[in-house]
Amino acid sequence: MRVTCPALLVTAPASGHGKTSVTAALARYHSRNGLRVSCFKTGPDFIDPTILAKASRRAVYNLDSWIMGKEHCQQLLYAAAAESDLILVEGVMGLFDGEPSSADLAEQFGLPILPVIDASAMAQTFAAVLHGLATYRSSLNIAGAVANRVASPRHAELLKTGLPADMSLACLPRNPQATMPGRHLGLQLAEEIADIDQHLELWADAIGETWLALLPPAVEFAAPDALPPNEPLLQGKTIAVARDRAFCFLYEQNLDCLRAMGAELVFFSPLADLHLPETDAIYLPGGYPELYAKTLANNESLRADIQSHVAKDKPLLAECGGMMYLTEALLDGDGRSHEMLGVLPGIATMQNKLSAIGSQQAEISGQIIRGHTFHYSTLQTSLPATVQAKTSDERDGEAIYQLGSVTASYLHFYFPSNPTAIARLLLLLNVSGSY
Repeated sequence: MRVTCPALLVTAPASGHGKTSVTAALARYHSRNGLRVSCFKTGPDFIDPTILAKASRRAVYNLDSWIMGKEHCQQLLYAAAAESDLILVEGVMGLFDGEPSSADLAEQFGLPILPVIDASAMAQTFAAVLHGLATYRSSLNIAGAVANRVASPRHAELLKTGLPADMSLACLPRNPQATMPGRHLGLQLAEEIADIDQHLELWADAIGETWLALLPPAVEFAAPDALPPNEPLLQGKTIAVARDRAFCFLYEQNLDCLRAMGAELVFFSPLADLHLPETDAIYLPGGYPELYAKTLANNESLRADIQSHVAKDKPLLAECGGMMYLTEALLDGDGRSHEMLGVLPGIATMQNKLSAIGSQQAEISGQIIRGHTFHYSTLQTSLPATVQAKTSDERDGEAIYQLGSVTASYLHFYFPSNPTAIARLLLLLNVSGSY
């Protein structure tokens, strides 16, 4: 069975050319005109999806054939095509960067690509850069291109020099008022940008002045082979999920996976809530605890509740920023020390450079689960690793720690890659002894 839906994969020669802005602009333009727009983000990313969700007014999902598997990606695209008027996929880094790359994804699912090129510091060379992207891999289908941050009509004319006559080019003007603020892990989250709707409307207005106001051709999406349903391993269990500005790195698919296994999710804010809700298990995702460390340290009543939860040998799963919250102390970017939960021995220290990045997998109780790592902090701890994750090329990756009922790592787990393994962690199956 097959369904069709107009679709584009928005890409670029590298990061920083404006992929997120253009994808969000397309989403806002077409959604405000009454279309149902489904957005996806290539690769493991938590930040850009918040902006795309704000633009499209719909949940945004990730696509990564190594972490997720091709069949799962196909399932998500097929489901979106069946209920949407337009599918937009934002690429990651440059078109051919990474394994798998955005080009690989476009090739796998027949997605036409829309290169976005920052033209602010070039003129006639624009055509050469676009030619390289369009011809480096002959199997790719180029839908047209976007010249971003164009200074003037004369600049636009120079950019078109040397382009094939049949190449559609949308020139988007430079607009400092529409620039998104960023920080060390990328752009700021959508909810942190007070005037984000103004940005999105400005971007959408610019799209409306170009050929991108028209829908792209329809793409045919094949139904995936039937995937096994999730077993109700968490039926009757309540999982408290931390979700606020400090703990905001959540895959939408992870939450869907927990619900599909029967769990009831309750959300709480370590920044604002004084007490932990009644729960069987806690999930502390990643985020920015270093930006809110003083507030976290001052919320003594919630800290006591989480400590009590652990003391009762109730399960807790923490990832990256969530693990930093579990430590004895967090040293922020200015070197100030903030008392954390003290559940795990050690100190988390922020750095001004990237500590680790990339996709990894770990074998836990004979079960492979995949995910990714991306952090600027380091952890000094006396606790030995229970499991050592591996990169996709079998190099040593992140340590996974297990102390009593607590499992913690810098690794962001992708739950649908192995729901059974996650259920075991959250049900404390096989906790006695080793993984």
